[in-house]
Amino acid sequence: MKATTLGALLVIIYTGMMAGADGITKFIAGGYEAPQLFALSAALVVLMAAGATRVSKGETLRIHSVKPMIARSVLTVIAALAFFKAFMLLPFADVFLFIGLMPLIAAAMSGPMLGETPRPLAWVALGIGACGVFFLMPGGISGMQAGHFWAFAAAITGTASMLLARVIAQVERAPLAQVFWPNLALLIAMGAALPFVWRPMNLSDAGWIVGYAVFLFGARYVVAEALRLLPAYVATPLMNLQFVWMVAIGMVAFGEIPGTGTVLGVMLVIASGLWLVIEESLQRKKIDAQQANSAAIAAE
Repeated sequence: MKATTLGALLVIIYTGMMAGADGITKFIAGGYEAPQLFALSAALVVLMAAGATRVSKGETLRIHSVKPMIARSVLTVIAALAFFKAFMLLPFADVFLFIGLMPLIAAAMSGPMLGETPRPLAWVALGIGACGVFFLMPGGISGMQAGHFWAFAAAITGTASMLLARVIAQVERAPLAQVFWPNLALLIAMGAALPFVWRPMNLSDAGWIVGYAVFLFGARYVVAEALRLLPAYVATPLMNLQFVWMVAIGMVAFGEIPGTGTVLGVMLVIASGLWLVIEESLQRKKIDAQQANSAAIAAE
């Protein structure tokens, strides 16, 4: 499969897994503290990543980009805690307003961090995607509260963490290491607080945490590969497809029926994401054609 198509497919899979994980987060946040969810789930993800290296040829947990990985791990811990607080204090739509702003944040950060300045058409697509996100919140962002600040902090740190994943991926291909080390940091940080907030769990809730860990492991593995194949400003708008998954989950699990504004917003988000993929694909074809012509001229 071509890099752009494969990268887009991996992002779609990632959005479905993350939507499922977010649904479980909101469910668990009603009865347990963040360290209980993240310490247990991170332990499972760490075990899965370590086990996967034993069955995957060429996979290793060794990483050469030590400083970017440390920074990514710290940001992952902060983002996880901030998203937990946001889901606990806000409804899905409010949190997703800030998640939808992540492509714009990525576009602003990708220049100094990655040297990937979006082209003019990409900026237009990003703007359309942002408008779509605001349609999901007809009331706007009036009445700011603590949950909104948590959500904004989560969007900033989460975006920076994803961009660092691409920084690492540009130097070395180590998707399992990209899953293992941030989750080990999450396990250590949340494990230290776990004795102070632990509550006994029934078998059903424990099962939800296992499901969360499975979704998270799969999502972080595929997104590391997706960010290797796609520029960050293309991959992150596609992640807004998570809204579609969340509409379905909201209807089935929480009885939430989307309004007209939600449907319109989702359509704009999808359109902007598809636009970026098509624009990136056309740009890559143009570059490939130029390189082919240059090679032909050189051969003559």
